[in-house]
Amino acid sequence: MAESSSEAYLRRELDGLLRYLNKVRDEIAAIDRPADETHNFQKMGDQLDAIVKATEEATNTIMEVVEKNDAILQEIRDKTDDPEIIAKLDEIANNSGDVFQACSFQDITGQRVNKLVKSLTYVEDRVDALVDIWGRHVIENVVVQELQEKTADEELLHGPQLEGEGLSQDDIDALFD
Repeated sequence: MAESSSEAYLRRELDGLLRYLNKVRDEIAAIDRPADETHNFQKMGDQLDAIVKATEEATNTIMEVVEKNDAILQEIRDKTDDPEIIAKLDEIANNSGDVFQACSFQDITGQRVNKLVKSLTYVEDRVDALVDIWGRHVIENVVVQELQEKTADEELLHGPQLEGEGLSQDDIDALFD
């Protein structure tokens, strides 16, 4: 029996819809289980948190050193009456104030990174919801393809690592012993 044109049309449309849904499923799986761990939502959030922490630690170190230098400046100031030297010490103290002010970038950077983390978390939650709707067991069985091949150098590079991951400085130092 010959298929009518409306049946053929419906069959093509259903076939196209099925292919489309399979592609959507594959894309959801690729987001949920990336082939490359550098694209993992949790890892991205951890990396951003590490940026905030490293920036905060560096800023605190800078500010502590400036405070120590200010104490030294005061010691020198107390030992001299030379107006030229006192003027130079005052200039250095003013520069220290500029350094302190510049260190306020850390707070703003932290706020912006936290906004990014919240956005990533929002997207991650939506992807998790899609996975649950589709069926976690179905998504887990999808073979995820890497988007692009890594260069030989990219295969070797894995840093910087998060705290507790990768080689420690002691491990690296041991390589040179």
